[in-house]
Amino acid sequence: MISLYVEEADTFLKRFLGLMGRRNLPQGQGLLLSPCSSVHMCFMRFAIDVLYLDDEGRILKIVPHLCPWIGLSLCPGARAALELAAGEAERIGLREGMRLRRV
Repeated sequence: MISLYVEEADTFLKRFLGLMGRRNLPQGQGLLLSPCSSVHMCFMRFAIDVLYLDDEGRILKIVPHLCPWIGLSLCPGARAALELAAGEAERIGLREGMRLRRV
């Protein structure tokens, strides 16, 4: 079983601020933006992996190493986006089609 500490950004302000202003995102931690089907990297200081999820927590799409400042990505139909440190999705073996659940 894979375990991550996930902070939730479930209000407009929390989603708007996201990871902007932070210096990094520690290994094993993530930020869940919900609802969310796209992310931008304006004012970001570090690259991230983005996992787009459906209503059931299934990974629809993984965008690895989204670049700071210039990165932009979207996944029509996604319900949420989970942001992880760049390389984290591969490190812990996450793949499209896998289902994530809360405990």
